[in-house]
Amino acid sequence: MSVTAAQGFTAAGIAAGIKENGNPDLALVVNNGPRLAAAGVFTSNRVKAAPVLWSEQVLKGGQVSAVVLNSGGANACTGPLGFQDTHATAEAVAEALGQSAGEVAVCSTGLIGVRLPMDKLLPGVAKAAAELSPHGGEKAAIAIKTTDTVHKTAVHEGPGWTLGGMAKGAGMLAPGLATMLVVLTTDADVDSAALDTALRAATRTTFDRTDSDGCMSTNDTVLLLASGASGITPDAEAFAAAVEQVCADLARQLIRDAEGASKDIKIEVINAATEDDAVEVGRSIARNNLLKCAIHGEDPNWGRVLSAIGTTSAAFEPDRLNVAINGVWVCKSGSVGEDRELVDMRYREVRITADLAAGTECATIWTNDLTAEYVHENSAYSS
Repeated sequence: MSVTAAQGFTAAGIAAGIKENGNPDLALVVNNGPRLAAAGVFTSNRVKAAPVLWSEQVLKGGQVSAVVLNSGGANACTGPLGFQDTHATAEAVAEALGQSAGEVAVCSTGLIGVRLPMDKLLPGVAKAAAELSPHGGEKAAIAIKTTDTVHKTAVHEGPGWTLGGMAKGAGMLAPGLATMLVVLTTDADVDSAALDTALRAATRTTFDRTDSDGCMSTNDTVLLLASGASGITPDAEAFAAAVEQVCADLARQLIRDAEGASKDIKIEVINAATEDDAVEVGRSIARNNLLKCAIHGEDPNWGRVLSAIGTTSAAFEPDRLNVAINGVWVCKSGSVGEDRELVDMRYREVRITADLAAGTECATIWTNDLTAEYVHENSAYSS
């Protein structure tokens, strides 16, 4: 039930007519308390959509009573009128629920540079509010899809408390605190400061290390809401571990559903001098289009891994680098290693290990291959 797995939450997902194909396109998630604690992280793109600017202000108060999300339009780069549309959306939710607009977060996803059809969205808010249910989590997850082929949910059961979540994202997945729209909910009794600490730690090692196509969205938002309905305050470490687990699960689902992908690529950078070095190297490998094409063709072209490593500022000696593809060390000491013919690349998951031989730190980045289907899907996205 994703966002309604935890006590104290209701949700709905409906077709408001924002999408021309008539598919579900408006979701509402409501925190019925008794606690309304919340935390959020947002895109670091300097071009931010109106809903991001609005929700950033809402989260400064540390309380969110509802989240309204629409697909079918990003409401990004729409100027002052686009911000007014976001404000009007929050006001409509507040009126329907008898709450304050200043506690309503707004999320949008879809095409940039087009205003939302408010004549459809606002009546849709009232319709969604009328359909709120403790069993509405799946419908909400379906309503936020754009190019996603499946809806994405995850649940963690703690001792007496629950954490659930939903996510959307299949393109424009690149690091920047968050990489899509995500709503996480818990009935644990946790304040906003603790939520913020747990969420930022989790996004740093999950969503921030999901790099599908190197394109950072204008709308990325990850929210964590706590109702406190269980009456249980978990150990801080246990709660943080649960948040990381759910975020990792959702992030993995995003990669699995990346636009046109046929391979999921796990890049493990080991023995780096610093964690920052490991992350920088992992991202460089993940964004190497030549390598991504090679992986699509099931070609273990390790030279492209080395060339990607060489573009970074990480500490390493070229003649000490080692690279393995699916467990076969095809490069040893910066030169030819085991026979590349030993690499079995028939399966969906491909694992690349880059050993910098410069320290003890490590990091993992997930990406996917580059396919003709990805190019086709994005060549006519706006038309």
